[in-house]
Amino acid sequence: MNLAEPVAIDPASVDAAITSRMSVRAFLPTPVPRETIEHILDVASRAPSGTNTQPWRVYVLQHAARDELVAKVCAAHDAIYANPALAAEYREEYDYYPEKWVSPYIDRRRENGWGLYGLLGINKGEKDKMHAQHHRNFRFFDAPVGLMFTLDRVMGRGSLVDYGMFLQNIMVAARGQGLHTCPQAAWNGFAKIILPHIGAGPDEMVVCGMALGYANPDEPVNGFHTPREPVRSFTHWLG
Repeated sequence: MNLAEPVAIDPASVDAAITSRMSVRAFLPTPVPRETIEHILDVASRAPSGTNTQPWRVYVLQHAARDELVAKVCAAHDAIYANPALAAEYREEYDYYPEKWVSPYIDRRRENGWGLYGLLGINKGEKDKMHAQHHRNFRFFDAPVGLMFTLDRVMGRGSLVDYGMFLQNIMVAARGQGLHTCPQAAWNGFAKIILPHIGAGPDEMVVCGMALGYANPDEPVNGFHTPREPVRSFTHWLG
């Protein structure tokens, strides 16, 4: 691209793509063409990264490859539910959440959980229902496309910052194609199942998964929209 020739960009469309992004938890079975997925990933690859390392590796799962991974991880998830001691065999390779929760983060987490489960009619203590809903993570919420993201273990923690910008680009670019997504850290603990299934090498670690497809407008769960703090609550103006 010649920087001397400005590209016409509609700021409103950029804002709309960002603000309409949400974590969809119910998808239609409508297939997503490979060309569309490639376009999204191509656009997303313009994400910045330290010294242009571009540390992302993407695995696209569709059809049998998707269904087989779903079956394997769902079976492991059910086994853990039946025997919690098995959870020790499935460990995340990096701490996504803090070891100790403090305010205001724990308050936002609880608000999110209560809001989602309340909409689904799941009450506190209904463990079977909670397990079933969490199980839907490992079905990609019925999305026809599952994405797995890995990172070379040799890379530093700064690459996770780069990765976050790449993932956001994917989610925003998907909106430009009329698609929705759901980023999923829930997969992280099942790396020992995921990595061999997708053909990843021993030098790779799972960063997260993501569901991609068309949102099901008839599912009430997709009416769940998480609140955001006002700018004044997280911004400090200096000078």
